[in-house]
Amino acid sequence: MPEIHARRRAALAALLHENGVDALLVTDLLNIRYLTGFTGSNAALLLHAGGDAKTLFCTDGRYTTQSEAEVPDLERVLDRASARALAAHAAEQGYGRAGFESQHVSVEEHENLKVRFDRVELVRTPGLVEQLRVVKDEVEIAALRAACAAADRALAALIEAGGVRPGRTELEVARDLENRMLEHGSAGISFASIVAAGPSSAIPHHRPTGAELSRGDFVKFDFGATVDGYHSDMTRMVVLGEPADWQREIYDLVHRAQAAGAEAVRPGAVVSEVDAAARSVIADAGYGEQFAHGLGHGVGLEVHEAPSLAAAGVGTLSAGMAVTVEPGVYLAGRGGVRIEDTLVVRDSGPELLTLSTKDLVAV
Repeated sequence: MPEIHARRRAALAALLHENGVDALLVTDLLNIRYLTGFTGSNAALLLHAGGDAKTLFCTDGRYTTQSEAEVPDLERVLDRASARALAAHAAEQGYGRAGFESQHVSVEEHENLKVRFDRVELVRTPGLVEQLRVVKDEVEIAALRAACAAADRALAALIEAGGVRPGRTELEVARDLENRMLEHGSAGISFASIVAAGPSSAIPHHRPTGAELSRGDFVKFDFGATVDGYHSDMTRMVVLGEPADWQREIYDLVHRAQAAGAEAVRPGAVVSEVDAAARSVIADAGYGEQFAHGLGHGVGLEVHEAPSLAAAGVGTLSAGMAVTVEPGVYLAGRGGVRIEDTLVVRDSGPELLTLSTKDLVAV
């Protein structure tokens, strides 16, 4: 889809004008994918404020055919040292000021680039591409929606097949779930899947082990699929057998908090106030200290990206942002609950992308 990438590059060129630089050397591969569609492992992009006619893409000979297909609308050069080659080009063309992604460039590489840029003034310009990436276009949202659907289908298939049962280990269930995501349209997993049973469900980022699931356990699933490089992120809870009263109490509390947080997701909302909308429900019930993480985060080409929905978060939401809402209550030694959805901020109200039931599933 060269036209969508061209629009993104045009938006970035406008930011370069605002920041007073002639060009930006883009070296982060996710940012390069966002701007060009290239999915290889080595590339750099010298995006000129004057537009695509002066913009140059570089990769190496391993990707000649691939880059011709994925980046058909930009001038391409081949050089294994892609960033340094483009820096030398900027020097040859007599650019005055060139920005670089200082948040992604090591000190050593910065020293090498300064030599290649020669008399060009090298300027730190962190986060310019990420500033664009925070608001998703409809192509990105379609990929996010497909990734969420793959995760939804995988969880449903796992439960329907009896894959969550006493005697299976957390690791077995996690691998089963991940394989089912691949079977249902995912290109890969967003992150190492969390399957946490019994007391381990009170550990927010528990890693699956050889521990066996037992009757009466809470089982927490935090997992995601990827489609076209875009990630989903969802957490759901299952209980093995009839839920105990304390399990229903904690689950219902987190369910109400999650609904309050999701309701607060709207254009113009201050991110810290979105966090507070959910956190206050839990705090008012006396479990504030048992909710020790932020409410959510942005999701896209990275599973964790801006904005941050947290008490210390800064900024406001805009239509088109994709965020998670994931409150939790964790009772050490007993068990914990987290419920998480991926949503898109819309003028008419949040669009829910993760559609698995949020009722407490008993198996």
